[in-house]
Amino acid sequence: MSTPFPTLATKHDLEHGDVLAPRFDAAGLVCAVTTHADTGEVLMVAWMNAEALRLTLETGEVHYFSRSRNALWHKGATSGQIQMLVEARIDCDQDCLLLKVRPQGDGGACHTGARACFYRVIENGRLVERP
Repeated sequence: MSTPFPTLATKHDLEHGDVLAPRFDAAGLVCAVTTHADTGEVLMVAWMNAEALRLTLETGEVHYFSRSRNALWHKGATSGQIQMLVEARIDCDQDCLLLKVRPQGDGGACHTGARACFYRVIENGRLVERP
């Protein structure tokens, strides 16, 4: 599978170098944890393929890859909840992204209409909705 990102030869280059070389999994995806740039709230966790990452970095609007639809997904294109990228980070071994965003629209991130996807707390083995 060809990507616009290089593969680095050494662990040192991967962990300490200045080259972005995401380590996509066997399905061609990398995990992306998305937080609100101003509050730090975790909004959602999604997946990106090389095209989604490239478009995100080029446009400043976050794109993901929908595993359920098997398709590129421009977050907010239909709902108005576009996520404007403020900062993108990658973890030490380049297999997980941290995206700091400013949500547009009414600020929601979840397809259920909730502000964030983590709107339920586990209490005594049951799920309880909490803001």
